[in-house]
Amino acid sequence: MDIKQYIKENENRFLDELFSLIRIPSISALPQHKEDMLACAERWRQLLLEAGADEAMVMPSQGNPLVYAEKHVSPDTPTVLVYGHYDVMPAEPLELWKSQPFEPETRDGHIWARGADDDKGQAMIQAKAFEYLVKENLLKHNVKFILEGEEEIGSPSLNAFLQEHKELLKADVILVSDTSMLGADLPSLTTGLRGLAYWEIEVTGPNRDLHSGHFGGAVANPINVLCDLIAQMTDEDGRITVPHFYDDVEEVPAAEREMIASIPFDEKKYMEAIGVKALKGEKGYSTLERNSCRPSFDVCGIWGGYTGEGSKTVLPSKAYAKVSCRLVPHQDHEKISRLFADHILSIAPDYVTVKVTPMHGGEGYVCPISLPAYQAAEKGFTQAFGKKPLAVRRGGSIPIISDFERILGIKTVLMGFGLESNAIHSPNENFPLDIFRKGIEAVAVFHQELDKQK
Repeated sequence: MDIKQYIKENENRFLDELFSLIRIPSISALPQHKEDMLACAERWRQLLLEAGADEAMVMPSQGNPLVYAEKHVSPDTPTVLVYGHYDVMPAEPLELWKSQPFEPETRDGHIWARGADDDKGQAMIQAKAFEYLVKENLLKHNVKFILEGEEEIGSPSLNAFLQEHKELLKADVILVSDTSMLGADLPSLTTGLRGLAYWEIEVTGPNRDLHSGHFGGAVANPINVLCDLIAQMTDEDGRITVPHFYDDVEEVPAAEREMIASIPFDEKKYMEAIGVKALKGEKGYSTLERNSCRPSFDVCGIWGGYTGEGSKTVLPSKAYAKVSCRLVPHQDHEKISRLFADHILSIAPDYVTVKVTPMHGGEGYVCPISLPAYQAAEKGFTQAFGKKPLAVRRGGSIPIISDFERILGIKTVLMGFGLESNAIHSPNENFPLDIFRKGIEAVAVFHQELDKQK
C-alpha cells in the first residue's frame, strides 16, 4: 500500500491517538501538572509500541521523564534518532480561545488545540511515518525515538540525560519536526537556528511600597529605573549596546544574503497577519535577515507596583522584568549571559539595588545542505509538496540541537511542518490537516531515500 492510501485509511485513528495526547495538559512550566507529564509520557510509550517499536520505556531524569523507543533492523544499517517533546506551553489567556485548548477540535480543515502543532502534532507525524514503514515492511534501517518533557522550559534535564545515555542514543543522524515552513505553498527546510540567553532582572528601591504623594519625586521609582535600564539595551540603529556582544557574530555572507533576498516574502501581508503598521529592527538588514541571521533583544515580561482594578497611588519597592536575547551561531550563550549581567550592573544607578539572574539558554545551529540526510529530507518534501523546499535559517531556538552535536557528535536535520498561522504558544493554536498528511508522507519518503544512499 502506498503512503497516501495508508494515511487515508488510517487518518481517523491517527487523529484519535493525537487527541488522546492533546487532552493531557502536559504544561512543563506549571508544577501542578507534574502528574500530567508522567501520564503524557506513558501515553507516548504506548503509542510508539503500537506503531511498531521493539521496545519503549519511560525513563527518569532530573526533572520530567523522557520517553525512549527503538526499532532495531540490523547492526549494519544506519540509525536515525527522532527527537520531539511532549510538553506544551500554558494556554492562557483562556478567554481568547474559540474552543477549549485541551479539548481538540477539527474544523475548517484544521486541528485546533494546544499542542496541535508544537509539538504533539509534529511528533505524531514522525510516529505515523514510522508506523507505515514498519507495517509495510519498508523500514531498512534502525530508528530510535527520544521525547522529552521540558523543551518549553529550556530542556534543563536533557543535557545530563544525554551525557548519561550516550551509548543508548548512539545514531548517525537526528531527525526533528519542531520547526516551521515559510508557507503552506512554500515548503522549506530549516538549515539554521538562533541561540538564546534569558535573564530575570530585579530592581529594588525603598524597603517597602511608599505613598507616591509623600515620596514621589524624592525617591527613585524602581519601575522607572528598570524601564530606563531596558531602554539603554539597544541604540537608535537597533543594535544591542552590551560591550563585546558582537565580537563572535559572523556577518551574513553575501551569497547567503542573496539567497535570503530571493525568498518570496510579502512585508505587507506579514504586517497584516500580526496587526502592526510598520516594522522595526537593526539598521542595514532586511526583515528576513533580522529574524533569522541577526541577534535580537526583547523584554518578555515586566511587572511591579499596583496592577489591579482602579487606582492606587503607590511608589513600589520592587520592579521585575524577564528579558532575552536571540543569538546567532558562534555566540556562546554563557559568555553573553555574563556580559549582559555585568553591563546591567555597571550602568545601574546607586539609588537602587539591581539583581540579574541568568535563566536558560543555548547555542545556535547550522546544518550543511550537503549532508546526505538533508538531501533525503529534501526529496521527501519534493514528493509530498510537489516542489523542492527552500533552505532557510529560522529565528527560533531549540537549544538542545547544538547540545546533540556537542555531546553525541551527531548532526540534526530539521524537518518541520509548522506555519506562522498555526499560532504556537498563543491562543487558538492549530495545525492544517493537509499539512499533517503531507508531513507523514514526506517523513516516510525521507527514510526510504536515506536507505538508497548506502
